[in-house]
Amino acid sequence: MLRKEQNDLVTQTSPGTPMGELFRRFWLPALLSEELAEPGGEPVRLQLLSERMLAFRDSEGKLGLIDEFCAHRGVSLWFGRNEEGGIRCPYHGWKYDVNGQCVDVPSEPAASGYCNKIKLKSYPLVEQGGVIWVYMGPKDEQPPLPAFEFSTVPLSQSFMSKRLQECNWLQALEGGVDSSHVSFLHSGSLNTDPLFKGSRGNQYNLSDLSPVFEVVESEGGLFIGARRNAEDDQYYWRITPWVMPCFTMVPPRGDHPVHGHFWVPIDDENCWAWSFDYHPTRDLTEAEVQAMKDGKGIHVRYIPGTYIPLQNKTNNYLMDRAAQKAGITYSGVEGIAMQDASLQESMGPIQDRTRENLVSTDNGIIMVRHRLMKAARALAEKGIEPPGRDPESQKVRSVAIVLHREKPFKEGAHDALHAEAGKAHTTI
Repeated sequence: MLRKEQNDLVTQTSPGTPMGELFRRFWLPALLSEELAEPGGEPVRLQLLSERMLAFRDSEGKLGLIDEFCAHRGVSLWFGRNEEGGIRCPYHGWKYDVNGQCVDVPSEPAASGYCNKIKLKSYPLVEQGGVIWVYMGPKDEQPPLPAFEFSTVPLSQSFMSKRLQECNWLQALEGGVDSSHVSFLHSGSLNTDPLFKGSRGNQYNLSDLSPVFEVVESEGGLFIGARRNAEDDQYYWRITPWVMPCFTMVPPRGDHPVHGHFWVPIDDENCWAWSFDYHPTRDLTEAEVQAMKDGKGIHVRYIPGTYIPLQNKTNNYLMDRAAQKAGITYSGVEGIAMQDASLQESMGPIQDRTRENLVSTDNGIIMVRHRLMKAARALAEKGIEPPGRDPESQKVRSVAIVLHREKPFKEGAHDALHAEAGKAHTTI
């Protein structure tokens, strides 16, 4: 278990906190491209790492992310007009460009140069892989652009969604590196969900309920191996990469698309759960994309017009006790994503880790916490930049593989854990 001060360290991400400063050293998913699709279109309110901001695509197509509030009287610029290369506050007409620079104050003479003195906080945005990414750290420490494979393949090979999750980012991420719960919580979905069923690996998950975890460090984070018994003298390995601070990948199943997540803090009690699917060597089929849009696999159905899951705490996640009793769904909640989210949200806004009783299958979680605390302290106390910011650290894959019992997974799956363009992923 963690002491209270350790739990505070790993869960608090507002400005000036050690973990908040660590997050600000990375490119983070901020918006889907569809949210700012049209030049001169509607602005979007965005809160990340407890900072309230406004995103917009100006009339020239340039992306901007600036402080949400006008420097004059504090009005939210979400009410503003997106016009002629900037956003204009509707209260008194002050106008700002995509860099937060004030470019017009109608009440002041242009010759006075008053505009030049007014600048809102702003952060750079880049668009890649159907995602608009943000960097919120020091300009002189900006890392290279994201190199995660799903964001570099053609758009026809990938699909991305996001959903609101009403809990701290870390308890959501810890579910993403915990393969032991698959044999229980998701057991009813493995052979019925169109994006999961048909894999031989599912049978190993269902037949061995006591996986053994082995964790090895990677340059950018960890490789977390869950080992289950297979035929003869073999083990079935499901290997989950975690790249600092909040990227995880789910081990693949058959020729289904590979999927994974980012868990990005909104504030200390809410996060965005980003979910991607992609295939490294082929386009996604129409049936696969439609299933994702329908909330299958790791995606969800929404309350129309929002990114809030249709199943949520206000309706008890549409829990079906009859389906639970019949074994159709182990927890009574439909859908893999909401099976996870419902239990993670049930822990409370911020899980009290001082009350835990961890076991050997929690080794991955223990190591994630250790590396996060170590990196946050190194940055805060010594100015050492965290791992996982360089492109090579991000070119990772999850793996599902059968190996001889005497072969360590890091050795037997070494090449498979590295993403290489045009190379098929290793799966069974």
